[in-house]
Amino acid sequence: MYTVMIVEDDPKIAELLKNYIEKYGDRAVPVQSFDRILDQFQELSPHIVLMDINLPSFDGFYWCRQIRTLSTCPIIFISARSGEMDQVRALEHGGDDYITKPFHYEVVMAKIRSQFRRVYGDYAAKMEERTVSRSGLILYPERMELTLGRRTVSLTKRESVLIEALLERSPRSISRAAILDKLWDDSFVDDNTLSVNITRVRKKLADLGIEDALETMRGVGYRLNVTWKDAGES
Repeated sequence: MYTVMIVEDDPKIAELLKNYIEKYGDRAVPVQSFDRILDQFQELSPHIVLMDINLPSFDGFYWCRQIRTLSTCPIIFISARSGEMDQVRALEHGGDDYITKPFHYEVVMAKIRSQFRRVYGDYAAKMEERTVSRSGLILYPERMELTLGRRTVSLTKRESVLIEALLERSPRSISRAAILDKLWDDSFVDDNTLSVNITRVRKKLADLGIEDALETMRGVGYRLNVTWKDAGES
């Protein structure tokens, strides 16, 4: 089952999209607060986003750019704007497809399923996938997923980069400065922002049943300790 995030401020259209998507067995979640779309994206970790352009506060182009700082998940624009330049802008800002209103729900669903096949299914690249692992905990950086045994959690781009850095250094520590360089290059970031991302990674580990593995080393940085049982052990 895939998760679809619906960013549409017309509640009737959002509800119709939700009902139609769920009829096909997938999960659909309409956005409720249009001033914190990025926060909701991080909380939900959807497989695809349906994005309107005309939204309260900031438009869909803005939110598409914000999502692209975290994730490469497919984004399909759905808008009443039918001009060629709007469609060009949508693709240049990181969108993967564009549907004009009014639309047939069958067409929307066909395009959603097409993206699922391209990114996650039959048409996804068949090349050998890169993994980073330690004691049965496996990170799949390209698909941004973390697995332990039969449990899997989806990650944002920054969570994936952070976990990769911790896994590669484990059982050694990694400094806060080194993590910041990997996540944000040379741009200025409030020190609290890293702490927030560390908290999110701890939650993702907890979702896999891993507790007390990510250690804060005062004055040094962080260290990932193996506190879980290797899922491959008998």
